[in-house]
Amino acid sequence: MGRINWFAGMNESMEDRELIALRCFQSIVRGTHHKAHNGGFRSGAEAAERNRIGVVFVNSGFLPRSATGDSAVYWATSFAESGYPSFRLDLPALGDSDGYIPPDLYEFVNAGGYAPVLCAAVNKLVERYGLQGVVLAGHCAGAVTALYAAAASGNCKGLVLMDPYFFLPQRQISAVRQMLRDWAAGSTLGGIISDIYDRLRAVRLLLRGRMLPENANRLLLSRWRQLVSAGMPILILKAPGLKATAFKPRTGEFDYLSYVQRLAGHKSRVTVEFVEATDHSFANRAGRSAVRQHAETWLNAWFPLTDCQVGAAQTELARPAGA
Repeated sequence: MGRINWFAGMNESMEDRELIALRCFQSIVRGTHHKAHNGGFRSGAEAAERNRIGVVFVNSGFLPRSATGDSAVYWATSFAESGYPSFRLDLPALGDSDGYIPPDLYEFVNAGGYAPVLCAAVNKLVERYGLQGVVLAGHCAGAVTALYAAAASGNCKGLVLMDPYFFLPQRQISAVRQMLRDWAAGSTLGGIISDIYDRLRAVRLLLRGRMLPENANRLLLSRWRQLVSAGMPILILKAPGLKATAFKPRTGEFDYLSYVQRLAGHKSRVTVEFVEATDHSFANRAGRSAVRQHAETWLNAWFPLTDCQVGAAQTELARPAGA
């Protein structure tokens, strides 16, 4: 594995990070390593990170590894401050990594296309930093990739999934349909008609019982079933949705969240948290703070640091700037 260090002269505040480059098959995957606070970034930081669980962030859609509003930077920094080495990776053709974007990126993602490369990157990180394993963290399409990779990698010990989806999205919305959506959103009459349409869809769902919709991503659901039956700890964070009520989806939409929780059964180690006052990106102040709090509580519960590691992280945080 090759590594690119921050150039000489980088200011003191950036000494807790380094740029990394991982050769995975025919691609160079680039990313950022947020070093865990351990009482000494400047001497033996890598040795002090050994035997810990790392947190690896995966791209969402076309976004670079920083994510919307640098939210992934905030979370990775926060987890590193708590003692968990964190990594933000750009998958091939995204952000700073080499490669070509597939003709239909979302179809590629929904079929698990990025999973082999992500598994290879995880294996290299575990070997290079002597980690016990990693928790994969992904948002939206990144959550899909993380889930596929977790099912294929023995080094993945847990998942943090932000607004994951378990269906195959419609590839393209016609101009007429988009116009109708816009009209329904901005018109009183349109809103009434939209509500009637939702109720008709709800009747259809009721008649179908618990049968999966035709556009369910059955391959992804099979990977989910594999993970939950093995008892993998999984944290799902859900943002408010359009015309939805907390954990419940919009009227007339299939309740995938309840469905995947039922699949977990008695071995369930799935935790679901609702994040208020944010949107799908989780990038505003309330969303970023809530994700941090929920994820850190979950990490501490399932992957606690040793007393020695906790004390070292607290020592580093208490150190005066520039000391």
